[in-house]
Amino acid sequence: MSKRRDGRVIRVTSLRPSSHRGQLRLGSLTFRCAIGRTGLRAMKREGDGASPLGCFPLLSVYYRPDRVPRPRTGLPVKPIRKLDGWCDASSDRNYNRPVPMPYPASAEELWRADHLYDIVVVVDWNVRRRGRGFGSAIFMHVAEKDHGPTAGCVALRLPELQRVLAALPRGARLAIGG
Repeated sequence: MSKRRDGRVIRVTSLRPSSHRGQLRLGSLTFRCAIGRTGLRAMKREGDGASPLGCFPLLSVYYRPDRVPRPRTGLPVKPIRKLDGWCDASSDRNYNRPVPMPYPASAEELWRADHLYDIVVVVDWNVRRRGRGFGSAIFMHVAEKDHGPTAGCVALRLPELQRVLAALPRGARLAIGG
């Protein structure tokens, strides 16, 4: 694979089968990361706690302007507002889409008290071509201090996530499990 092409693909691998601990590589950068609490899974389903296997486009970045500076990246960037949410109700017409809060169906708040969503990268898992129940809100985001498991996302320490974003061009992809 050429250097130019390799700089567009972030590779995430599990350190052990069914482990929530992983490693992220982008070019010469290598960082510890957290993945889904049940590891990696080819047949991802809503609520299974797994990170989906595959290679997915990175669509956009959201950030908390009251906590972190606007990320430097080649991806589209938007500030998170207090009433931003993400629908995780598989029967709702806005499933796996941004929604205003409060939302009548189940939805996750993006404006969180903890710091996990200070920066959120939207991964195109079930976003542009949706299937009901195949999983929602698969993001790259800030990791817990101990790199605890995610609900299916990929999480890095804030400074490492900022370094990765700064290296990403438009059209970058996230390869989970390969």
